[in-house]
Amino acid sequence: MLNLCEEADTMSCDASTGNPPIAVSAAAVPSRSVRSVYPAPFSDRFDGRDKKALGNFFGLTNFGVNLTRLAPRAISALRHAHSRQDEFIYVLEGHPTLHTDVGTLQLAPGMCAGFKAGTGNAHQIENRSASDVLYLEIGDRTPGDEVRYPDDDLVARESNGKWCFFDKDGTPY
Repeated sequence: MLNLCEEADTMSCDASTGNPPIAVSAAAVPSRSVRSVYPAPFSDRFDGRDKKALGNFFGLTNFGVNLTRLAPRAISALRHAHSRQDEFIYVLEGHPTLHTDVGTLQLAPGMCAGFKAGTGNAHQIENRSASDVLYLEIGDRTPGDEVRYPDDDLVARESNGKWCFFDKDGTPY
């Protein structure tokens, strides 16, 4: 029988194998302990965002999956575009606003959006509503990615699984 955990305190591993459980309640996965990987002053913009790194919880290495909740007025990320990594979102609850280079679009539960790597079309999700927004974000983990932030003096480069941040002139943070 598959291991199905429903309580957060039983999710750390399958006692019989030492492996992560096969299935869990997504809501019971602990939230990320670090609110944002962005350097200061950018990291201060992420009050009201809660991410549960579902892919990391299961040890996935080829792609990531986050269950993300945005409180009213919260944002998903700085508006950004990846050079090598594709991204996809699927709205579960609420009515977030999607910002891209071509404008804004209000999303609703059941709607999804995809962001192909290398297009340069920067994107961001914002919660302008009075209720929480809940969505899944899925992205691949192609090495050597670079992220452009057109609204901020910031560039990110992935190196050996870690993000390094720079001003647009190349000065490291």
